[in-house]
Amino acid sequence: MSRALILDTETTGLDPATGDRVLEVAAIEVVNLMPTGRHFHKLINPERDVPPEATKVHGFTASMLADKPLFAAILPELLEFLGDDPVIAHNAPFDFKFLDYEFDRCETPRIPRSRMVDTLEMAKKRFPGLPNSLDALCRRFGIDLSARTTHNALLDVQLLGQVYLELMGGKQPGLALATALGGNRSGLATTAGPIARTPRPIANTPEEMERHAAFTSKLKDPVWAGLDAAS
Repeated sequence: MSRALILDTETTGLDPATGDRVLEVAAIEVVNLMPTGRHFHKLINPERDVPPEATKVHGFTASMLADKPLFAAILPELLEFLGDDPVIAHNAPFDFKFLDYEFDRCETPRIPRSRMVDTLEMAKKRFPGLPNSLDALCRRFGIDLSARTTHNALLDVQLLGQVYLELMGGKQPGLALATALGGNRSGLATTAGPIARTPRPIANTPEEMERHAAFTSKLKDPVWAGLDAAS
């Protein structure tokens, strides 16, 4: 079983070094590239104001978050959910930079960079020179974006889960199973037993036989004449 977590954060700004903080964390669990339905989602009191330009991105204001828990309070549950598995994010260094800052404040070891998987880098390698934002990738893969009016972290990880599946090869479980069976598609039917097939012989009408005989009589030294004689 291959388990990973798809994660996203929303923040008060772009740089924790200037005082910006995490205000939302969301993650979903995927096993063998498919979402399991398990998820983690918390709104967080960032202990500071939320600039209007940030609110325009994610829709949250300081008053909306005033009664939410501090990051330190949600950290144990977050760590338990993440476990020791890979953490996938779009522009992952951005999210990890903020998590590093919050983990340091809580005097908790950071998530090792060896666990980080950046879907933005994956997309740049697959689609060099093209726009590779989450919105652009969703449009490219035909993923419904109608619910994405703001950058909500929980919705974003659900969309990114679909994008990640496409970046890893797309929704082809039948093909993957056939490959696992050695590329022999007939092996897919073995669990259900042999497939019964009804013979459908083709019978020519007397008229068709006459037209065929008339046509072949005009041919000079047909190939099958020698075969008939040999038999």
